[in-house]
Amino acid sequence: MNDNEIEVSSGNVYEYLGMGNAAEMLVKAQFASTIQDIMDSRGLTQIQAAEMMGLPQPKLSRLLNGHFRGISEFKMLDCIARLGRDIHITIGPESSMPCGRIEVLHAV
Repeated sequence: MNDNEIEVSSGNVYEYLGMGNAAEMLVKAQFASTIQDIMDSRGLTQIQAAEMMGLPQPKLSRLLNGHFRGISEFKMLDCIARLGRDIHITIGPESSMPCGRIEVLHAV
């Protein structure tokens, strides 16, 4: 690629970096962003939010800083629910692609 060409992004920086678990990492990053947005909208400190979610504050801090190892997507969803948010999981119709996709949408 020369300097004048534009490369279209997949929207997943983890995929661009060649990580084997790129889809999982993107979903976790979106969940972490949702948790941060909820904390901000409610004016919660990390200590208050961690207590509500049943996590040690250092673990919440690591999660919010992109260190997702040791926390599952289910636990992150549980944390969002403990912050007072409803979670709806919808499985759509068959995809035209060989593999469906996972998408996280959130309203704060």
